[in-house]
Amino acid sequence: MRTPLPAPRHPATGDDAAPASAAAPDAPPASDAPPPHAPSGRRRTSRPRTAVALVLVLALLGCGAGLLVRARQLTGAPALHNRALTDTEATSRVVDEVGGALARVFSYGPGDTATTRQAARRLLAGRAARQYEALFGQVEQRAAQQRLTLTTHVVRAGVTRLDDRGAQLLVFLDQVAQRAGKPATTVAAQLSVTAELHEGRWRIVDIRSR
Repeated sequence: MRTPLPAPRHPATGDDAAPASAAAPDAPPASDAPPPHAPSGRRRTSRPRTAVALVLVLALLGCGAGLLVRARQLTGAPALHNRALTDTEATSRVVDEVGGALARVFSYGPGDTATTRQAARRLLAGRAARQYEALFGQVEQRAAQQRLTLTTHVVRAGVTRLDDRGAQLLVFLDQVAQRAGKPATTVAAQLSVTAELHEGRWRIVDIRSR
């Protein structure tokens, strides 16, 4: 009967050396393990995003509130009663009548001031009529002495307010003055004019230089 021979030993490792393939068989790969700082990193990035979202919401709310206020102003009682925004025919009428009145009362010649005075009494009322009457005496004297002719042209007129009883206008004028023997001179004027409706006709009640 033969005695079995002992297994040969590896010359480099010895009896206690473990094979390399047997080391930590159940350990997960290093790349699959989440980094320890990942959760805290996600918390840090969520805060700025939340802040930006809040800022956007507040901006939208502020814009919406501004639009609501503007809409309320446009649809409020003063705006609804201002026919200058809606009634083209009435607006054109007041521009034509007031513009024609200004051209008449601010145009005269050295021998025709009486016609201008009569037109002013028909087309002006209130404060405008009182001021005009107080100053026109001086105008008549100057026109006669200097042989002065004044011609007024309405360059542009716009209605800023119009209702059933009154109107507010902004009027731009060119006034051409000529004295005997001298060249004519042109002066531009800008007036704020208030007119009121009397018996179906617009009469100027206030004139202010701007």
